[in-house]
Amino acid sequence: MSRIHKEKIRELLNSERGIRKRKQRSVEVEPVFAHLKHCNNFKRFTLRGLKKVELEFGLHALAHNLRKKVA
Repeated sequence: MSRIHKEKIRELLNSERGIRKRKQRSVEVEPVFAHLKHCNNFKRFTLRGLKKVELEFGLHALAHNLRKKVA
């Protein structure tokens, strides 16, 4: 990645919108990953290849959402 791209990314991350998005992610997204890892013992993907990994993660996410809906 070039220096110019890194600087642009840094600017975006440090902007008001970037800071707001990072805070939002820490509240909305990261707890889901932590729950998947801790409660479901999901440490690594068992399948290989991008399409298969996307499918496997989608199934884990679906199971997580169904558990939330039922609880």
